Amino acid sequence: MGELYSDCHRQLQDRYQSRLLADRLEQIIVHSVFTEADIAFIEQRDFFFLSSVDPEGHPTVSYKGGAPGFVVVRDNTLVFPCFDGNGMFLSMGNIEATAKVGLIFIDFETPRRLRVQGIARLDEGNGKEAVPGAVFLVRVEPTKIFVNCPRYIHRYAKIETSKHVPKSDGSAPVANWKRLEVFQDALSPRDQAAAKEAGFISLEDAEAKAAAGEG
Repeated sequence: MGELYSDCHRQLQDRYQSRLLADRLEQIIVHSVFTEADIAFIEQRDFFFLSSVDPEGHPTVSYKGGAPGFVVVRDNTLVFPCFDGNGMFLSMGNIEATAKVGLIFIDFETPRRLRVQGIARLDEGNGKEAVPGAVFLVRVEPTKIFVNCPRYIHRYAKIETSKHVPKSDGSAPVANWKRLEVFQDALSPRDQAAAKEAGFISLEDAEAKAAAGEG
């Protein structure tokens, strides 16, 4: 017992008389091997939230989305693609530096949520070719897997899949912000060509498109 908790957790559990409950929950729900139910739930999701920690210990959280099944579990390793982004690589750089990650998968319609904590690494090999649009893959070895109580999850229905999710050939529309002239000299040659083909837009137009949900 106690692998999930440190002194800081224990102090609060004792202060609010929940140590016994916390120990019981750890005993019943926390595991390190994905169950068939875990895998089915994860592979049905089309998004999750990823937390990572930088070299100074500062956390960041990012949203990762794709087509249902873009996250898979193979041989007790969770694998997801890194798609084209803004080039900052904040989460991915954190993984390179500290490797510690937390993921939460949520079904807002049921509702349900599943948490995964583990050690991640970047896979820049040929495996990315199996995932259309992937820049590279991320592989996560789980250390703790557990469900959370869903009672505070607000219920929402999905409207549509983002048009920016890569198609089967890996193609996707250029991001509207990449069509701003201020970024042109900083883009990759491929993105420069895509922005030129799509046409440059003003900051006002980009903001209007974002407000209208056009990405």
